[in-house]
Amino acid sequence: MILDRIDSPDDLKRLSINELIQLIQELRAQIVEVVAKNGGHLASNLGVVELTIALHYVLNPPQDVIVWDVGHQCYAHKLLTGRRRSFVTLRQDGGIAGFPRREESVYDAFNTGHASTAISAALGMALARDLRGEEGVIVAVVGDGSLSGGMAFEALNHAGHLKKDLLVILNSNEMSISPSVGALSSYLNRLLTMPVYNRARQDIEALLKRVPRVGPKMVTLKRRVEEAVKHLLIPGALFEELGFRYFGPIDGHNLSNLIETIKRVKEMKEPRLIHVVTKKGKGYLPAEENPSWFHGSGPFDPTTGKPMPSTDPPTYSEAFGEVMVELGREDPRIVAITAAMAEGTGLDAFQKSFPNRFFDVGIAEEHAVTMAAGMAVKGLRPVVAIYSTFLQRAYDQILHDVCLQNLPVIFAIDRAGVVGEDGPTHHGVFDIAYLRHIPGIVIMVPKDEMEFRAMIKLALSLERPVAIRYPRGRGLGVILEKKIELGKAEILREGRDGTILAIGRMVYPALDVAEELSVEGIEIGMVNARFVKPLDEDLILSISKEKPVVTIEEHVCAGGFGSAVMELLARNNIRTAVKSIGLPDRFIEHADITALHRRYHLDKDGIWQELSTFFKRKD
Repeated sequence: MILDRIDSPDDLKRLSINELIQLIQELRAQIVEVVAKNGGHLASNLGVVELTIALHYVLNPPQDVIVWDVGHQCYAHKLLTGRRRSFVTLRQDGGIAGFPRREESVYDAFNTGHASTAISAALGMALARDLRGEEGVIVAVVGDGSLSGGMAFEALNHAGHLKKDLLVILNSNEMSISPSVGALSSYLNRLLTMPVYNRARQDIEALLKRVPRVGPKMVTLKRRVEEAVKHLLIPGALFEELGFRYFGPIDGHNLSNLIETIKRVKEMKEPRLIHVVTKKGKGYLPAEENPSWFHGSGPFDPTTGKPMPSTDPPTYSEAFGEVMVELGREDPRIVAITAAMAEGTGLDAFQKSFPNRFFDVGIAEEHAVTMAAGMAVKGLRPVVAIYSTFLQRAYDQILHDVCLQNLPVIFAIDRAGVVGEDGPTHHGVFDIAYLRHIPGIVIMVPKDEMEFRAMIKLALSLERPVAIRYPRGRGLGVILEKKIELGKAEILREGRDGTILAIGRMVYPALDVAEELSVEGIEIGMVNARFVKPLDEDLILSISKEKPVVTIEEHVCAGGFGSAVMELLARNNIRTAVKSIGLPDRFIEHADITALHRRYHLDKDGIWQELSTFFKRKD
C-alpha cells in the first residue's frame, strides 16, 4: 500500500500523480473502515481527500500552516501527518481525537471543533508571522456551511481590509458545477493564476499610472472592466468586494487541477480565496446517498452502510421531535428554530409536519436566539433547539435579547452533559453555570424522556424564558408521563441519615445506590430536584437542617446545581455537611460516555463509592 510509506507530508512529494491517485482510494478505504467501527464524521472527511493531499503535496507544513474550520474533516490530514498507525484509535479512550489537537501533532495548527473560527485564527497567525518576520503560507480551509456564521464574514472583511498574505480555501459541498461552467471556470482560473498574466497585469497598471492626469483613472477603469468580466463568468463577486482575489469554482476531486491551482495561488502575497466544490461522502455510495446520517454517525456495517441494529428506547432527540409535532398540532403559535441541526435535534419531524413554522438558520446561533426573541415579541412561542456546546455562542443574545425582556423563548438544550467521543469541544458541561445567574430564566433537567415531555409542556405554559437541558443518547423506556409543577422537586425516597439531590440522568443510578446502601443500614433520602432554577427551596431547606446533603450532576461543579444548593443553604445559615459530585474543573477528554461516567464517579459504582464513604464518615 502507498499509505504504508507515508509518515509525513514530505513523503507525498516523492510520489507520482498515479501513486497519489492510488493513495486517494487507500485513504478513503481506511477512513470508512475505522469510522465503521468507532463512529465519527464520515461524509465530510471522504469529500476532502483530494484537497487534503493537494495541500500537503504543495505546501511545506508545519512551517506552512493549515487551519481546518470545525475540524470534522481532518481524518485524511491525520493519516498523512504521522498518525496512520494510531488512526485505529480514532475517538477512542486514550486514542487520537476526532478534531485537530495541537497537543497531538505539530501539524495540527489550531484546536477546532466549532464552526466559523478558522479565518479569524488564520488571520491572527498571518499577522503574527509578519510581525515576527517569519515566512510561511497560512491557509484556512472553510466549508460553505461555516460561512453561515457571522464570525467568518467578520474575519473575511478584516482580512480583505488589511490586505494580508492569507489563503482561504472555501470547500463547497452543497452545490454542483455544470460541465460548461466548470470548464470555463477552469480555463479562467488557469489564466488568472499564471505568473506571466499577473506580472503583465502589474506592469500594465504601473505603465498606466505614469500617464499624466488620466493615469490613475485609467487604472481604476481597467480594474472595473476586468472585475466585471470575471463577475459575469465566475461567482466570486462577494469575495472580491471583501478584498480577496477569487479563483474558482474548481472541481475538488480533480487532483491535478487542485495541485496546479494551489501551487500558483500560494505564491501570491495578498488575500485570496480558492473555491473548490466537493461531494460529501465521495467514494462511498451509502455516504453519498445519505450524507446527513453520515455527517456524524455511530458504528455501522461498512458493506451496507446500515447502522448496527438496536432495540433500545428512542433517543431524547427523537422524543423531543415527537412531542414537538404533537404540541405543534395543538398550538399554531409554536415555531421551531435550529442552527444547522434539524436531524440531530430531532426537529426534522416538525419540519416535515409544519414546514412554514420551522426555521433552520444555519450555523448562526446568535441570530437564532435574537430571531426567536423577535418572534416572541409578536406573540409566537419559539422553541430553539441547539446543542449545549453551541448555545455557548449565543450567551449575549440569551441574556440581553431574551431574558432582559422576559420573553417566552424555550431553549431545548440537546447534548447536555458528556457526549462521548467528540471530546472537549462538544461536551455540554457548562450550560447551567452560564445560564443560572441570569435573572428570570427557568432551568429544568429531566430524569427520563417522559419527564422531558412534561417539561416541554410546562415550558409552553409559562410566560418567561425557559431552558431544558437533556443528554445525548437513548431514554429509559419509561411509559408514564407525570404532570410537574414549576419549581417543585420529586421525593423518591425518604432517609433518616441524609439526602441525595440529583438532576437529570444522575437520578436513577443515585436512587439505585440509595437502595443498596439501605441494606448496609444507611438510610439515605432521594430527591429528583428537576429544577436548577427556581430551586424547590422549602424542600431543600427542610431536609438540610440537621442532615448531610449530597448533590449529583452531570455538569462541572463550579457554578453548577450543587453550587446553587450550597448558596441557598448559606443564605439561610444552614450549616450542614454538603458534598457535590460532578465534573472537575478541567476540560473533559474524549471517550465513550460510559467510560467518562466511570472515570468521574458518575456511574452507579462511582456514586456508591462516594456516598458510602461520605455517609460512613458522618457516623
